[in-house]
This record gives sequence, structure tokens and C-alpha cells, in this order.
Amino acid sequence: MLISLVQAISVMLIVATLLPISTSRHWSVRVFEFPRLQILCALLIWLIVTAASTSLLWTLAIGACALYQLWWIKPFTRWHRKEVSESRTDDGHVTIKLLVSNVLMSNRDASTLIEMVNTDRPDVLAVLETDSWWEQQLDQLEGYPNRLSQPQSNLYGMHIYSKLPLHDERIEFLVESDVPSMNTKIELNDGTFVRFHLVHPKPPAPQENDRSTERDVELLLLARSLQNCTDHIIVAGDLNDVGWSATTRLFRQVSGLFDLRIGRGMLNTFHAKYWFLRWPLDHVFVSSSFRVRKINRLGYMGSDHFPMSVELSIETPKVADPPEIDHALMSDILTTDVAKNADPPVIRFLSGGDRGLFHNFVNFLRRILHRFSCVLHGVFYWPVIGLLKDAEREQ
Repeated sequence: MLISLVQAISVMLIVATLLPISTSRHWSVRVFEFPRLQILCALLIWLIVTAASTSLLWTLAIGACALYQLWWIKPFTRWHRKEVSESRTDDGHVTIKLLVSNVLMSNRDASTLIEMVNTDRPDVLAVLETDSWWEQQLDQLEGYPNRLSQPQSNLYGMHIYSKLPLHDERIEFLVESDVPSMNTKIELNDGTFVRFHLVHPKPPAPQENDRSTERDVELLLLARSLQNCTDHIIVAGDLNDVGWSATTRLFRQVSGLFDLRIGRGMLNTFHAKYWFLRWPLDHVFVSSSFRVRKINRLGYMGSDHFPMSVELSIETPKVADPPEIDHALMSDILTTDVAKNADPPVIRFLSGGDRGLFHNFVNFLRRILHRFSCVLHGVFYWPVIGLLKDAEREQ
């Protein structure tokens, strides 16, 4: 009985590890991309259990899954080389300081965030999930005369407050008619311009979108618009995705932007109330001309997200080889109806040709796991939904 229980839990951990390889965009598959650290911890504990109670085969399988999870999250630890270098000097370079915060629309304590802003004194404040009430509270901020506002009551409002001049401000609805994004040019003190983009796509979740398609398409639309751009660029916001996911990696590959977290630690921003269920949802990506002076996760301010404070300097652009783009995943996303109906229209991505034996094997494995995940949905997901609906009707 004990051995059977150990083997059953082992199967669950193995499935949780392998499911994200699938190309399925259903939320019940994509959700396993988020808690890789938690799954890794569970695997390490279970590795000891299987070693003491089951065969060597189960122990090796659990150990392989643990190494696979570690491979995904290692770049977001201090064991990895920093993708964006530290600023070399405190003098002689123009700087910009950002504070990015998902305020949680239902949170009615604006005083804590306002106090953080007055203490941190960012050049630009970017806030998400802001409705009219939050707009009224934050409009009281002094020293931020330049503003871009889109209050909404559906959790997808956003605002930019800036000490620095804003130019060419735009509010766009790239994929969904009720999900905005913002972009503007920020003029720094020496006249340098920085292209700033603020995004907050919907997550794949039962109460939002059943699939990650809308989120993935929005991120790739933005990435395509920034591809081969030589401007100074910052993209920030709550991506409702983790930095190690295949979609966010593809966003970085296509846009050519760099992740501040890589080599510095996870800096988990969600969930602020549950320390054991945290992962990095709020992001800042930059072009090669930026260096990091400071990056901090700030304290609790009543939201389910922690704010992030980032101070950057503009220095000599880093020379790097172009990243290898995952053409198979790109094609899979851009051929969806959501992508075809997006505004602006998606430019069809041409095939990158033969990607080699290993790449073809990975794609084959993805197709197998996609079919496996569909079977799991049929066996477990829909029957459970049916039982819940029957129980609701009986009430």
C-alpha cells in the first residue's frame, strides 16, 4: 500500500514536470509552468522518499525531473551569469528610475503605495489594475505632471505618472477590446529618448481566458514591433507569465530584449500573501544599452503583488549574437485565429528551415504530450466540471 502511494505521487510529479512541454495552450497545462520552484522542492523531497522505499527506476525518474526543473529556473538564480550587467560607475551616464506596481483593483489602501513613491522617488511610476478610484488617489501625487491614464473596472486599467516629459503617447488594444497596453517616448534630462511599453495581458485561468493564446499573441505582437529596433527600449508590466516560460523566452528571442532578473535571483512578486506560492509575474525587459544600478522588490502594500523598483543607466550597447528563435513555437502561436484577427495584423513568420535532429525530437515530444494532455482533460477535467455543474443544479 505504501509503495503504491509513493508511486502514485511520483507519477503526479512526473506529469506536472512533463505537461508544460506540450504545445497545448489550455490553462490546465500552462499552469504548471508557474510553480517550477515549488515542483522542484517537492521532487527533491520525493527523491529521498523513493530512494528509501521504491525501485531504482522510480528514483532515477524523479531525479531526472528534478534536474529538468532546475535547468529551467537556474538562470533566475545567482549561480547564472547576469544578462544585464551592473552599471560601471555612478557618474557620467544618464539614468532613469522606475517603480512598477500591480495595485490590485479591490485594494483600497493607496496610502502605502503613495508613501513608497515619496520614499523611492522614481522618475516614472507605472501602475496596473487601476480604476477611477485609484486614479483619484494617485492624482494627488506631487511632482508627476506628465500622465497617461486608462482607468478600467475590469482589472486591466493602467496609468503612467512621470516626472519626465512624455511624447507620442498611445493607448492600444492589440488583441482584446477590453485589455489595453501603453507606449510612449520618455525624454530624459539630457534629451535622450527611451521607448517605454506597459503591458498587462490576461492570464490563462478559469475566470479569465481558458487558453493562453491571447496573452501569447499580445506578447509576440509587441516583440515583433521591437525586433531590430535600435532605440533605447524598456518593456514593463504584469505579463501574467513567468520569465522561464517558453512564451516569455520567445518574447525575448524575437524582441532582442534582456531580462534584468537573470543572474540576480527570482525576485518573486506574486503572491504577496502566500510565501510558499510565489513566482515572478511582474517584469522589466531592456535593450542592450541599459545597465542596472539598483533593482529591488519593495514591501507589502495591500496588493497580491509586490512592487518593483529599478534604476537603470544608459551606457555603451552590449554586442551579442542574435538569439536563436524557436520557429516552431512562433508558427504555432501566429497561425491561431486570435493572431490573424489581431490589430495591428501579425506578419506571417517564414519557416526557419531544418532546425536539426534535437529540435525535431523536441517538437515530436511536444506533439505526443499535447495528445496526452488532451486525454487527461477528457478523463479528469470535463467529468469534474460536469459533477460541479450537477451539484450546482441540485442546489
